[in-house]
Amino acid sequence: MFRLTDTIKHIIIINFIAWIATLFIGNYGEPLSSWFALHFPLSKDFEFWQLFTHMFMHASYVPSGVSSYSIYFPHILGNMFMLWMFGCAVEDSLGRKKFLFFYISAGLGAALITLGVDYVQYLSIVSNLTVDLDLNLIKEILSIDASNGRGFITSDIFLKKLMPVMQGYDINLSNQDFRTLFELNATGLGYKSMLGASGAMTGVLVAFGMMFPESRLMLIFFPVPIKAKYFIPAIIGLDLFSALSGVSVFSPSNTAYVAHLGGALTGFLIMWYWKRTQFNQNRWD
Repeated sequence: MFRLTDTIKHIIIINFIAWIATLFIGNYGEPLSSWFALHFPLSKDFEFWQLFTHMFMHASYVPSGVSSYSIYFPHILGNMFMLWMFGCAVEDSLGRKKFLFFYISAGLGAALITLGVDYVQYLSIVSNLTVDLDLNLIKEILSIDASNGRGFITSDIFLKKLMPVMQGYDINLSNQDFRTLFELNATGLGYKSMLGASGAMTGVLVAFGMMFPESRLMLIFFPVPIKAKYFIPAIIGLDLFSALSGVSVFSPSNTAYVAHLGGALTGFLIMWYWKRTQFNQNRWD
């Protein structure tokens, strides 16, 4: 029951090595997060390898005061515990190679769906511009830090920092254009990042539910055993509710709920396809 499978063990080790590295490299792990966490493609920090590396990175620090940070454990401990709890049974059933393919695919699916949703948001905002802006200029505008130092984005600071950026461009911005650019900057698409194994882990959770639907599961704060075929869809449903409403349930407010849903959808589609083709020439032996 408590056996640790080889692939799960190696994934956990890699995640902890990456997490520990953020504790000792740079300013609160910022360089590693800039290189390996997933950024929006129009961010100055985006690199193609982040589609893969983000799922092995976890938050290492959280602010504990105005100028101090504290080490953050729950993110990686929660994900790795869930991976061990559900992933070992899934790996035992699928095999090492098939499980690794599934895990990476769920993580990639989570990343691509998240970027897709972000891109739709980006297009919705820039469609309100009355002028055409160069992509390089948009990247610069997205990267403007208009924070007042207390966690709030202000239009005054944004305008002050926008003016030097606009120099060299023969563009007259209307009030509507300024409001649109301020809204675009306030989304955080230029500097926010996504990291963690949650997307891949949610895919594994879905696989467990499809393979072991009668298994009984329960939450620590709701100690009533519930069959996996009901429990796991309920968890996915809470993610969907949080993603649509913006109200966090059982998770921090910065949780990437869309990534959870992306990983769950990818995991479901892969398991559905494998189940459908298990008896024909397209099966994966």
